[in-house]
Amino acid sequence: MCVLIKTILNAFGVRNVLDAGDGADAFKVLKHFPADIIICDWVMQPLDGLDFVRLVRTGKDSPNPYVPVIMLTGHTEMHRVMEAREAGVSEFLAKPVSPKKLYARIRSIIEHQRNFIKTKTYFGPDRRRQKLASYKGTERRKAQAETIAVQPILNVTAIPRPGEVSPPAAASSSIAEEAKGLSQAEVEALLKS
Repeated sequence: MCVLIKTILNAFGVRNVLDAGDGADAFKVLKHFPADIIICDWVMQPLDGLDFVRLVRTGKDSPNPYVPVIMLTGHTEMHRVMEAREAGVSEFLAKPVSPKKLYARIRSIIEHQRNFIKTKTYFGPDRRRQKLASYKGTERRKAQAETIAVQPILNVTAIPRPGEVSPPAAASSSIAEEAKGLSQAEVEALLKS
């Protein structure tokens, strides 16, 4: 994957590209190389891409916690996209990687720079990507408090006891639907929300 990414970046005119075998080596390289952008794979050993991003964002010895990070992965299930977002990735790119997709992610980082947010549990780019016209300010929930209605829980599925019939196929298909990967377009839409 490193060779492919380097080839694509070279085709874009990027000449100073360094690579590392895993997240731990990448963090060492980052201490001596002022990277403008990091492109990392989720699957690395012994330090995976997610732990690497957390280290870059929150490590006490991180040389640049503000550097943009593009996470590459073939695992595009919603919970993984959200996990990467919570770790502080700037962009998420689903495999297979194409020059067009990579260019779009890099361009997004350059043209739509986001402020960084620091809370007790998160440090990274602002995850809010849309400026909603309906936003009414920080006190909006006070006005909404009277109109919020409690919705009943839907689709409660009982786990069958030994000897009982399993839940209907519709319930298991919703579980299967959640486990399937998202397309790049679905990932982008999710990150915009």
